[in-house]
Amino acid sequence: MVKKRRLPHLLRLLFVFLCMNIVWYITYLLMNHPILPSPGAVYEAMFHLGARDVGLNVGYSLLRIFEGVLLALLIGLLIGLLMGRSPLWNRLLDPVVYLTYPIPKIALLPVVMLFFGLGETSKVLMIMLILLFQVIISVRDGVKAIPESTYDVLTSIGASTGQKFWNVTLPGALSVILSTIRISLGTAISVLFFTEIYGTEHGMGFFIMDAWLRLDYPEMYAGIMLFSLVGFVLFLLVDILDYKFMKWRR
Repeated sequence: MVKKRRLPHLLRLLFVFLCMNIVWYITYLLMNHPILPSPGAVYEAMFHLGARDVGLNVGYSLLRIFEGVLLALLIGLLIGLLMGRSPLWNRLLDPVVYLTYPIPKIALLPVVMLFFGLGETSKVLMIMLILLFQVIISVRDGVKAIPESTYDVLTSIGASTGQKFWNVTLPGALSVILSTIRISLGTAISVLFFTEIYGTEHGMGFFIMDAWLRLDYPEMYAGIMLFSLVGFVLFLLVDILDYKFMKWRR
């Protein structure tokens, strides 16, 4: 049954991908300019990219994303749970969150680089900052939305605090966390691109900008497509986690 549902979804993805390439090719014909190569030229450039270079650049980008997301989840989950279950901590931390959340995080890039340098730390911290406040707010609201009667039922059957957390609080928080990550990944990847322009020789952002400076437009677009593929795979991974751990929603 699951396979039957996945097949139409896969066919729709392939159809949209084909349509995008057709629009791309028509635009290429209309422009007739080197700044927009044909889809065939870009795929050929992608095919001729060295496997070691691609693996190295994609690997560095994925590692930075993973570290940033992990940090945001650990800190955001802790603070969000604290605010969601404790009215006192919610009153104390709520003004802090709401005063700092609206600040455009990309504007903090120069500040982060001044304090932490141009290396890996600043890149990971920027991704963490993008996700952190959204995780905190989502977890807090998700936990507060859990009816108290749910905990009362578990109390009546003798459930421990740990069992209440594992069976009620964590699933309620995990649901909104996965939705938040899915929404925020695009922004996090965009920020990663900016951070990889400075102080590094590895990463998809560096790869794309290097090709642009060399006026190698097919390779530049090939890098953009690889970067997009990384984002697509991460989206699929979040969907898989949602399917595996959120079975109760179905």
